[in-house]
Amino acid sequence: MSSLKEIKSRIASVKNTLKITSAMKMVASAKLHKAQVAIGGKLPYEQKLHHILSGLLQDDDLHKAMHDELGFGNPDGHSAIALQDVGLDQIPTKDVYPRIAVVALSSNSALCGAFNANVIKKYQETISVLEGQGYGPADIDVYVIGRKIADAVRKSGYAIKADLSALADKPSYDAAADLATDLVDSFTSGEVAQVVLVYSHFASPASQPVIRENYLPLPLHDYDEGAEEPIDYLLEPDPLTLVKHLLPQVLLLKLYTVLLDANAAEHAARTLAMQVASDNAQDLIAELTLAYNKGRQQEITAEILDLVSSTLA
Repeated sequence: MSSLKEIKSRIASVKNTLKITSAMKMVASAKLHKAQVAIGGKLPYEQKLHHILSGLLQDDDLHKAMHDELGFGNPDGHSAIALQDVGLDQIPTKDVYPRIAVVALSSNSALCGAFNANVIKKYQETISVLEGQGYGPADIDVYVIGRKIADAVRKSGYAIKADLSALADKPSYDAAADLATDLVDSFTSGEVAQVVLVYSHFASPASQPVIRENYLPLPLHDYDEGAEEPIDYLLEPDPLTLVKHLLPQVLLLKLYTVLLDANAAEHAARTLAMQVASDNAQDLIAELTLAYNKGRQQEITAEILDLVSSTLA
């Protein structure tokens, strides 16, 4: 059994740790509130623009005209948009499309539970699927946002096309616009055939699932029978001009929203992790205090017995 001095020292150490985890929880909670406000204001706007664009492009003639006007109507069907999401296992092999781009987002720091581990796992799954399609390290452009995923990419033997880890802590609209422009230019020029996003989604303060989805081609889903029907808008000056301006805006807002979403998920994960750590510290303090009191009681009892024995003798 540990001595009382050792137990007392452990209690003091755990109390100091509790102060740190409690402070980190408060900081993460404050940042989470700010991030929730940002994503809560931006996500509905981005989704509505996406919905409007999807509704407009249900018209096959407009869809074709937009492709021809913007130069996306390639004979092989390589288009900037798709009416259904294109899975990684549905794209042709590297013999047809020689390059793929992957954009992975993590945090810059640790102490956020399994947040980074889950992103790294999903990234590794994505690379495994692409390698199954015949792609190798020389055929995949990896863009990283976050030092943790950057370290994982380097360890996996893949070169990093661009490291934008500063955006993990402070999402910037201008930086998101620059990255979106680079990705769109690479896609439209035919340099890459698909751009895939891997990031954590802020579903709730207690849930941050990792999502893998296409950035390009941008999926514009068909409407099911039970889904909301597209609105018949009155458009000025004409549908094609509107779509030409709307598509770049949707692509930019999509990437910026993903940055805000991943940032909110990180703060939520860290808040939860620090709450769990604080609870565990409090439980450990209670156990150590009980052990200390029992040990102290045993020492007092032993001293009393020694005193009584010496008196009787």
